[in-house]
Amino acid sequence: VQLQASGGGLVQAGDSLRLSCVVSGRTFRSMRMGWFRQAPGKEREFVAAISGSTGITNYAESVKGRFTISRDHAKNTIFLQMNSLKSEDTAVYYCAADRTSYPGTYNQVPVYDYWGQGTLVTVSS
Repeated sequence: VQLQASGGGLVQAGDSLRLSCVVSGRTFRSMRMGWFRQAPGKEREFVAAISGSTGITNYAESVKGRFTISRDHAKNTIFLQMNSLKSEDTAVYYCAADRTSYPGTYNQVPVYDYWGQGTLVTVSS
């Protein structure tokens, strides 16, 4: 399984941006997918996740109401629509795939088996 993230860039505070992550492999439909981010000097943190079977979504409190995660099974792709961006959203964003989807673990970095290369989002204030 390989993940390829794209869509990052330099935007101003208040702008919107949409990230994409294309997943290779035939198990995409069954995997929980997540977005994480890592700012300079900080640990990687959870942003959003979407289950494979039910499409249930979860968000970090810091992005709830501004970000939306979605998936397109036909295109083996997940998206992260980011609205009302803030300077504190600046980070490298990573997409990740979890094969097992244990309940309550959607926000834990170690449970994700596959990771994309990351795409940089810079929000200027």
